[in-house]
This record gives sequence, C-alpha cells and structure tokens, in this order.
Amino acid sequence: MRSTILNLALAASLGSVAVAQPHRHGHQVHHQKRGNSGNEKREVVTTYVPATVTQFVLGDKVVTPEEAQAGLDKGLYVVIGETTPKFTPPPAPIPTTSSKEDAIFIEKVATSSSSSSTPPPAPTTTSTPPPPPTTTSTSTPEPEPTKPSQPNKPSYPVSTGGQGLDSDFPDGEVDCTEFPSAYGAMALDYLGLGGWSGLQFTPNFSLKDLAISFIETGVGKPKGQTGFYSYACPAGYVKTQWPSAQGNTGQSIGGLYCNAQGKLELTRGDVSKKLCEKGIPGITIKNKMNSGASVCRTDYPGTENMVVPLEASPGGTFELANVASNSYYVWQGKSTTLQYYVNKKGVSAEEGCRWTCAFDPEGCGNWAPINIGVGQDASGTTYLSIFPNKAVSKAILDFNIDISGDNSLECYYHAGEGFAVGPDGCTTGIPKGGSVTITFSD
Repeated sequence: MRSTILNLALAASLGSVAVAQPHRHGHQVHHQKRGNSGNEKREVVTTYVPATVTQFVLGDKVVTPEEAQAGLDKGLYVVIGETTPKFTPPPAPIPTTSSKEDAIFIEKVATSSSSSSTPPPAPTTTSTPPPPPTTTSTSTPEPEPTKPSQPNKPSYPVSTGGQGLDSDFPDGEVDCTEFPSAYGAMALDYLGLGGWSGLQFTPNFSLKDLAISFIETGVGKPKGQTGFYSYACPAGYVKTQWPSAQGNTGQSIGGLYCNAQGKLELTRGDVSKKLCEKGIPGITIKNKMNSGASVCRTDYPGTENMVVPLEASPGGTFELANVASNSYYVWQGKSTTLQYYVNKKGVSAEEGCRWTCAFDPEGCGNWAPINIGVGQDASGTTYLSIFPNKAVSKAILDFNIDISGDNSLECYYHAGEGFAVGPDGCTTGIPKGGSVTITFSD
C-alpha cells in the first residue's frame, strides 16, 4: 500500500507506507489537516510496492529522510498517511526475491474549494493543466450533522435504494438530478449530496481526454453540472463505473458521467452495464456486542472520503466487500485494494461514515481509531489487515476485533491489550475459496 505526501500551499503533508506484506495490498489513505474547510479537495492516491527501503518524494524529486524530518521538526510537514504494521508473511503466496522500494510521495494541491490544477508530478501525463480556477461550487453546503441522543440507534435510515442490482442501467437516459437507486445504487441521503457518495465536476472534460486537469469537488446536492457522480453499493457489493481518464496529478475519479445534455452515462459500459457487482465472498463481520458499530469504506476511485457505510447492528452478520486487486481499479498500472474505517461502538454510520464526525470529532470519521485493509492477489490469496489509524488519530477503539476461520496467521485487536503481533497491527492470509469471520465483541 502506498500513501501520499501532500505539499499544500502553506505546508507539506507527510504520509507513510502502511503495508508490510509480500503482495500488492494497496488501499487509499485520505487524511487532511484539522481545521481545513470541508470542501477542500485532497488529491490522494494509493498503491502498494513491497517494502525494503523507504523513500520520500516531492513531485519528481527524491528527498532524504533527514530533509523530510527537518520539515516535520519545523512544522512544515504534517503526517497524513499510514504507518507500517509489523508483518510475518503468511505461507502463501511466496514473495518475489527481487529488490523493491517503498516510496513516500509528495503532491502539490490547492487549498481553495476548487481542486488542484497545479502541474503534475511524475509519473503522470505530461499535459499542461489550465490556470488555477477562480470559481467555486454552486451547490448547497453539506448540512452539519446533529449528535443523536442514542448514538447506537440511528435517528434515520443510513441509506435508501439498493434495489435492481441485476438491472442494466439505461445509458444516457436518466437525468443527472435523479439518483439511480432503481439500478442497485444505494443513496447516502445523510451526506446532503443528493444520494451520491461523491461529486467531481469536470466542466473542461471531453471524451478524447487521456487525463483530467480540472476537478471541482461538489459539496451539496448537484444541479446537473457536468462531471462524475460517484455512488455506493449495498454491503458485499462494489461499484463498477469509473472513467479511463483519471486526474493528471494522480487523483482517482469514479462514478457515472453527467454529460452536457444533463443525462447520466456509463463510464465502463464495455465492462459492465450494471452499477454494482458482487465482491469476492468469504469475509463477514459479526457483531456480538449490545451496541452497534459502523464500518466505513473509502469511496475509491472517487473523492476517497470514508463514506460507504456498513451498519453492524447488535447480533447481526454482515458481508465485507473484497476485490481482486489486479483486475478491479488499477491506478497508474498498479493494483489497489479496499480500505475501511472502524468507528467506536455506538457511533452510527450516518455519524461516523463521513469526513468530520460531530459525535466525536477526535475519534470517528477520518479520525476513526482502526483501519481494515483487504484485497485478493493474483494467486487467489486474500490479505486482510487490521492496523491503527495513528497517522492522524490518537483515538483508542473500545471493543475487540478477532479474525477466525481459514486465516493463515493469528490476527486480532483487543481493547486494552493491542494487536496480535505488536503496536502497528497485523496481517493474515486467506486461501482462495476460504472464509473468515471478523468478530466484534466487548
């Protein structure tokens, strides 16, 4: 997994590699400095390169660890990425003997409400981006969440829709102002984005473009602006749609395309005409607590906010989506995996599955205490990791997480004790066709 370092207009954000296993286990990290505007676009990209050496990269320039540390000491950098969990390789697959390097990357982004249009660092397209935009989104800002009186009992539904999973989407016929819940997409009404999980407006985009240089992140219900409208799928499912053209400075872009005629188009219609597809089965969450718990997947490719909800209600069992890393979304030729944020018990999905969590600003949402990463490699082995979100959060999870079943190594988190093999988390392997249960307990 690779996290990025973001070099902001006033300060650099330093990220760290967060995976230590002999496979491509890449999932996105999306952290920002506290106090920044909620509509600031962060261009965070992720992939994995097996770790033997760590590099720090600013644009296309490798900087020394001493220089990076000096920036931290002077307050010029802020850590936004993930830490590297200590890892003992599972029996399979056998790692390659070739020498490879981890890298910590730096990218320049704008701190305005519009997304970056700064020159792209290597490796990306060499096209020249337009001048910095001066316009901002005309959408209505996301409403501030209210703290529920009973946090383990949601005050309103987490989502709506999710019907018609087997229905083909009518390409170019549905209005952009209509959320496609009849075709499997699950509306996230609590985000205030018209049901969408993320909005990336691209007024300068044309179908011939190989990369997208101007991206404006929507912060309210859309009014039919051209761009990409990302969506969530029910538990155990993942979205199928994202364009081949991605951000020219490494941003991921996902969802349906709202064209100039105000109609929604498939962006991978040659691959699937359905909006959601079933993930690889075999991983379930079982909640044995009396309180609910929310698990939030990042919207990737897309805005990469942790908004795709799984509400693990007391006594329930829920499927956790998994993907084949080398055949799902591929970022710059490199495979990626899925990342989840685990909130404290009692934090409902509509409170915790968003960037800023009003219920506990220091301990949920982007600052949730625990991350889970999952992905299947080319051999069919799934790697499942549990690790602390300590790059940005000091929160401590208040319940236990245990993995049981066909896992190759013991991996758990126990409240008050820690992880199975050390403070940085643990990773285990699941053979092709195997299954495990992730149990939440007091």
